[in-house]
Amino acid sequence: MTDKNELPPFTEVTAVFNRYPQPIREKLWELRELVLETAVATPGVGEIVETLKWGQPSYLTVKPKSGTTIRLDAHNVNQGQIGLYVHCQTSLIATYRQRHPQLTTEGSRALILDAHAPLPVAALRDCIQLALTYHQRK
Repeated sequence: MTDKNELPPFTEVTAVFNRYPQPIREKLWELRELVLETAVATPGVGEIVETLKWGQPSYLTVKPKSGTTIRLDAHNVNQGQIGLYVHCQTSLIATYRQRHPQLTTEGSRALILDAHAPLPVAALRDCIQLALTYHQRK
């Protein structure tokens, strides 16, 4: 796998995304692409593996293990929300709140996004980079 951005859609990830209404599904694919693009552009982030963890599409660094797992899923389908989830025992959500107070978070594990609004790409790219390099800063 030479270009992480060219990772083909994982069959089980596609099945998860396809369970949701079109606006949520499209926004999840857009967020997935942003995760992969950010991984390629971030120094020190190695190979990215796409898999399912807890039934959610997940992206983790394996060589080197520079970061913590990022999970993507619908958050509240009825309210048109998607979530970017990180391990709840990291300090990432607190950091996201400090750096990007305009973003909506939940507890210590979720960044909540409106599937009907444009993604806040610059803020998300920063949050994704922080997750993908989390172990480098510990």
